[in-house]
Order: sequence, then structure tokens, then C-alpha cells
Amino acid sequence: MTPVGERTVFDLTIEGENHYVSSFGFVNQNCFDELTSFTEKQFWYMLSRNRSTCGIKPYVRATTNPDADSWVATLVAWWVDEETGNPIPERAGVLRWFVRVDDVLVWGDSADELRRRHPGSFPKSFTFIPAKLEDNPALERLDPGYRANLMALPTVERMRLLGGNWKVRLTGGMFFRAGSIGVLDWEPTATHIVRGWDLAALEGSGDWTAGLKMGVQGNGRYVILDLIAGQWETGGRDARIKQAADMDGISVHQRLPQDPGQAGKSQVAHFARMLNGCNWSSGPVIGNKATRATRFAAAVNSGQVDMVRADWNKRLLDRLDRFPDSSVPDDEVDACADAFNTILDGCWISDETEVSSVSV
Repeated sequence: MTPVGERTVFDLTIEGENHYVSSFGFVNQNCFDELTSFTEKQFWYMLSRNRSTCGIKPYVRATTNPDADSWVATLVAWWVDEETGNPIPERAGVLRWFVRVDDVLVWGDSADELRRRHPGSFPKSFTFIPAKLEDNPALERLDPGYRANLMALPTVERMRLLGGNWKVRLTGGMFFRAGSIGVLDWEPTATHIVRGWDLAALEGSGDWTAGLKMGVQGNGRYVILDLIAGQWETGGRDARIKQAADMDGISVHQRLPQDPGQAGKSQVAHFARMLNGCNWSSGPVIGNKATRATRFAAAVNSGQVDMVRADWNKRLLDRLDRFPDSSVPDDEVDACADAFNTILDGCWISDETEVSSVSV
């Protein structure tokens, strides 16, 4: 409860939105955490809901990480150096104004300027304040390992999240340093073994079904033990998954992706029948491909990953080297990321794991 002049304003949350309420009505304060995770349509629509009936001016605030291909990059373009991708220090916090004309944002240095150029318009103000980790000394003091976490990221992600760069993009060879993966001439003893699956639905669709087996060695290093990949129709694909699960045995956890919504529920029921008696789990795939692969890339690039010498090595290394080139299939990379994330997140021992007979 905060006094505002002679009014008393109450802070509350309604359906995930922050609001203020006084005896005179609602005051909205809409806050977006990680704006690039929202669509442009969602942002502008929520702005339209931001209104006040008590005389206190409402506003929208948002936090975000840089993403060169997002709509937010266009929104903050004036505050960012076109050549370097870094924010321009002299423009930090500078207030600008805009109006929308024929569905295009038109910017000006003042509201009066825009009113002269576009009579009858109602300009709105906007500003961008860049910040980096060094601007948050309290966080660095309380969690000194956080900077090390950011430094362990692949080059592009590190430039974005630690350096605040708005122009850097992923290109082949920048995400994974595949040459850092060690090659073993024997199959080591491993624990926490997971086979992560990335599924293609149709034969000849261009996508591949890939199942990659990964575990943790006694020395703490990760090891890639096997890779199955092919372009099969749905029945053939499911037969290969079942065959792999039977051959791997109960000590290897099969991790399968789950589609969203009702389709995902039907899919899980199908997996339950197909993998009855096997060690498996299924979960939704969250985040884009690069985000999901970030933790695995950090392990690869810091030299923590080995693989057993086999005829699939060259294919896998080629996929990693060229990720995220959209012209190259990335199914094996997705399988790597899902296996690795499952190991780290402990999904292989979670309550959702199925190891015995299942009735559906």
C-alpha cells in the first residue's frame, strides 16, 4: 500500500498483470520480463490495455536480452550502433517519440515535432537504457560464479548476454567448437545414460529421426556412445525407437519429445503402449534450437565431451560444425541437446519416468 498525495494506492496482481488501484479506479503498470519472448502483437495489444482512471499516468516497462532477429531489435535500433551492434552510450536513456502511420512507426525527437509532421496524431514516448552485468554489483557480490557461467557460453551467446550486442548472429562454426570433442578407441563405463530422440514424422520430408546415447564417465566427462539416424515413415521410425530401447536395456533412459496440446497427450499414450516395460520419459520441447543447445555447446567448447570412435562420428561432427546453418539438418544436434539437458536436469530419475508395465 503506497500513499500518493491524498490518495491511497494498493498494489496487486490480477491474472499475471501488475496493477495499482485507488479509490478513483485502476492504474496499470504492465511489466514484461524478457520482451523478445513475447510477440510484437502481444506487446502492442497489452499497451492498449494500459490505462488509468485516477489521474496517475500509467506506463509499460520491459527487460530484454539482445536478439538480432527479433522485432525488439528494430524497436531499439536508434539506440544501437549499426556497425558494432553495441548500444551507443550517448543515447542511453534519451527519450524519443513515435506515432504509427499506415502501420509503420514514425519517430521524432519530440512530441511537438511529430504533431507538426502528422497533425491530429497522439505521440507516445519511448526510451532504451542498456545495462550489463557490471551495472549490477549486488548480483556479482551475491553470486560471483554468475560471470563464469556467462563466460562459459558459446561465442555468440556470450556476446549477446554478457556483452549486450544487438547485431551478432549465429553462423556455422561459431556455436560449437567440434574439434574440442575427444575421440576414444574404447567404450568407457558410464552412468546416467540417456538416449535423446529428435523425431521426424514423414519419410523423405527432409527431416531425420535421430537417437543419440550419452552418459557420464567416472572422471566426470561426458561421452557420446552411439547415434542412430534415418529417414523412416512413422511406423518404421517407431519400430527403430522400440528396437533401440530394447537393445539399450533398462539402464539407458529413452527421452522423447512431446508435442504441445492434445496431440502431445495422444503422443504420450502412444509412447506408453510402444515402450511398455522400457525406461523412458517424454516432455515438451521448450525454447528455440540454439537456446536448447547452449548448455551442451558450453560443455563441448570447454573440452568436457568425448565420443566413442565409430562410423557416425564424421556425420555428427559435420552437423555440429555447421549448426545453425538452416540448409543443414540439425536433428542430431537436437538429439545431443535433449540428451545432455536430460542428464543435467535429472529427468532420467524423475517421477515421470516409466520403467514397468503401463496401462493406457
